[in-house]
Amino acid sequence: MSALVPDTLPFGSIEKKSTGWWGVLCLVATEACLFGYLLFSYAYAAVTQSADWMPPKPPELTLAAPDTVVLLASSVAVWWGERGMKQGRPRRLLIGYAAGFVMGLAFVLVQIKEWSQKGYGPAHNGYASNYFIITGFHMAHVIIGLTALAAILGWGLLGYFDRERNAPVTYASIYWHFVDVVWLFVFSAFYIAPRLG
Repeated sequence: MSALVPDTLPFGSIEKKSTGWWGVLCLVATEACLFGYLLFSYAYAAVTQSADWMPPKPPELTLAAPDTVVLLASSVAVWWGERGMKQGRPRRLLIGYAAGFVMGLAFVLVQIKEWSQKGYGPAHNGYASNYFIITGFHMAHVIIGLTALAAILGWGLLGYFDRERNAPVTYASIYWHFVDVVWLFVFSAFYIAPRLG
């Protein structure tokens, strides 16, 4: 190569967070506000409506509790994979992200099964509308996160990442962890809070 053309591409932002990092944080902040508004509307309705607004029993934990554990475990797998890539171990990235993807997909399938077992639909009443809108928005975010994990897996298989060049791995991880944290709030609002009276 000539002296004017480097052998490798530049790293991008040097000694500061990249624009992509700030971009994903802004995305997470705006989406957190969306879920904050949705959960506030649910909480407001729950305290201002009559007692019969809510179903006689809160949603069952039979599927939701294990599904929550699976989603949290997927976050651990993604974190493990990302950490491996930053240590120069690309195989760990592939294993961690593949495990995270499979567990995330399992979460989606269990959530769909739980929806199908409800005795009501989104138009049944205000509670049902809140339940399906909020869990539906979360499901949409999980599917977007699964798409990001799949993209990272594909690029990882093609060898696009190394110890220094792995910013997209971090972006996907941040988004996936955000999706998992949001579920903890959704799960607490619909499955735990009603049991606390």
